[in-house]
Amino acid sequence: MKTKQSSDPSTRATSSGRGPSLGMGSQGKGTPGVALSGAQRSRRETKWPRALPGGTHWEGVWVFGDYRNYFQNRVTLQLIAKGSQLAEKLGTELTVLVLGSQIHQYAMEYTAHGADVVMVVDHSSLKNYQVETYVRVVSQLVQRFKPEILLAGATAFGREFFPRLAKRLNTGLSADCVALEIDTEKRLLIQTTPAFGGELLADIITPEHRPQMATVHPGVFEERIHDHGAMARIVYPEVDIEAEERVQLIRSKPDQSRKGGLEEAEVVVVGGRGLGTKETFQMLFELAQLLGGEVGATRPVILSGWAEESRLLGQTGKHVKPKLLITAGTSGAVQYTTGIQGAETIIAINRDPHAPIFKMADLGLVGDAKAVLSLLLEKLRKRL
Repeated sequence: MKTKQSSDPSTRATSSGRGPSLGMGSQGKGTPGVALSGAQRSRRETKWPRALPGGTHWEGVWVFGDYRNYFQNRVTLQLIAKGSQLAEKLGTELTVLVLGSQIHQYAMEYTAHGADVVMVVDHSSLKNYQVETYVRVVSQLVQRFKPEILLAGATAFGREFFPRLAKRLNTGLSADCVALEIDTEKRLLIQTTPAFGGELLADIITPEHRPQMATVHPGVFEERIHDHGAMARIVYPEVDIEAEERVQLIRSKPDQSRKGGLEEAEVVVVGGRGLGTKETFQMLFELAQLLGGEVGATRPVILSGWAEESRLLGQTGKHVKPKLLITAGTSGAVQYTTGIQGAETIIAINRDPHAPIFKMADLGLVGDAKAVLSLLLEKLRKRL
């Protein structure tokens, strides 16, 4: 099956000005929704005459737009913000690639959050995610337009899709990155990721193959504020879509058991293996309830069966940015602390005064975690 879509790069669109309401229908096909000021127009139009890269020259920063569960999963918006910074350092444009069916409203959203170009592949065969089809379509576009950097979220989707895409493109992939920077002299993406079981942070580069690919956890970067006056080019490239799949999706439904409150919580209470018992870990739930927060856990706690996988924080879990984070019985291993670096205030409780967690804590309490938690709960029960 072949779909031919307009590849005219001059199509332009503004955001709707309605924030994340996503009630814009098919307005994404270049219909201006908001008049720009002279300063705004100048800022964006300086980039519009640039042609999309192609031939043998690799140029541009791409972010794959994963819009499923849009309101809870903000990693694409966070990557757009970071990708825009990387593109500015390279003197190029940031493109967001979106696949699906009737998805023009997301093009408007990505425009409002900082994209220079939104590349839309809109086809009924792409309505439901199928990894083989997505890999074929994206690899075609990458080989044609040749972006030098390609980024995606380190979600369940990204972990399945991006390794297959990297294999198809014969390039490298750095997973679960906690930082991205640019070597401007060599145009290399410096991909910082935990290594050796999280004991070290390694800077990885891809000097000989393109694109340079990386996945990043939700919460590592800050998204831009929605700008209803932003403008971008909307591009509809020609692409071959083969509908045949070895695995067919029959039906799907949301997993209601998964909780999304942890990453949005303003207060997070985290427990580690140092709490000693499951009963002591359960004290954290009352503490979180009293403070109006959520409970997180380290990998050893998950492996011990004290908490479900959805509460995991760190390298292979969630990243949080609460106003207050209380961490009890955690030593401070890198694979855990990468998930809490965005916290505004950290209170650490540990019996070991030399525990690494105290190096990043704003307030450290040295003592038995169970005793400290019991005293804290007693005081809070009286006041709240």
